[in-house]
Amino acid sequence: MVRSTFLFLAAVCALAQAPFGLAIHGGAGNVTTARIGPEAEKAYRAGLEKALAAGYAVLDKGGPALDAVEAAVRSMEENPLFNAGVGATITRDGTHELDAAIMDGRTLRAGSVAGIRHVKSPVGLARLVMEKTPHVMMIGEGAEAFARAQGLELVPNAYFRTAHQWESFRSLKEREKARPTTKDTVGAVALDRHGNLASATSTGGMLDKLPGRVGDAPLIGVGTYADNRTCAVSCTGWGEFFIRTVVAYDISARMAYQGAPLEKAAAAALDAALKLGGGGGLIAMDAAGRVTQPFNTPGMFRAVRMSDGRTSVALFGNQ
Repeated sequence: MVRSTFLFLAAVCALAQAPFGLAIHGGAGNVTTARIGPEAEKAYRAGLEKALAAGYAVLDKGGPALDAVEAAVRSMEENPLFNAGVGATITRDGTHELDAAIMDGRTLRAGSVAGIRHVKSPVGLARLVMEKTPHVMMIGEGAEAFARAQGLELVPNAYFRTAHQWESFRSLKEREKARPTTKDTVGAVALDRHGNLASATSTGGMLDKLPGRVGDAPLIGVGTYADNRTCAVSCTGWGEFFIRTVVAYDISARMAYQGAPLEKAAAAALDAALKLGGGGGLIAMDAAGRVTQPFNTPGMFRAVRMSDGRTSVALFGNQ
């Protein structure tokens, strides 16, 4: 009896000391203090802090990494400053099409959605695809019919529109030649007290994209990936280049097959994609709670909070 009590207490102590934490991003792109101004900078920081707090609270109470990344991403989907949910970019035909994905590093189960027009929380729908269907990815009208059947909140497509995004859309010059903006996408990676990793990503995609275009965010292994044996990853940037090199899984594979540490694996995988063109970045976390946040753009909105006291919120490259 004494031995059993001792082993139980030892297990509880070990669990209490296990590292856990959360990293999030709110997009990478050509953003600087001069371009966005002090008031917008303050608002973006507040938005990141709110999302970080929402996700970390789940972990702090002993909740699963999967719940934490969903909570953090939902917070950013509901914030009009970010290109996910309300505040999503506008397609060439003047509408909004949203994508999202979520993945459980413990089981390798995943769910994703693309071309969503009326579901208030795309990441919430992605999780239901994972948990309530035998599928990994659903798109368009079929995904929205599933959302209705599951009782998710649906909204008019105009719900996602903000004055800022509409002005950006209207002011494009020579639209056929316009290069896409890369301050896009939100995402989160988490490690919980039980050693489980998870990742989630949500986006409105690139400004002025052709209707039907799908980027890297909802593609498992490209913009979103999690595996307890290696890492959890969420990417942001010009998705066409991330797709071609399968960035998120490439990081995991470098760790698994080469024994590369997280930071080195992430830098190499991102460099392979960005050599093809475009810009962007990613956040990644491994099972030991190590975090890396590489990017090649002037800014990447990002934040981290770990159980060992590490906390940071940064917007630009020099922070």
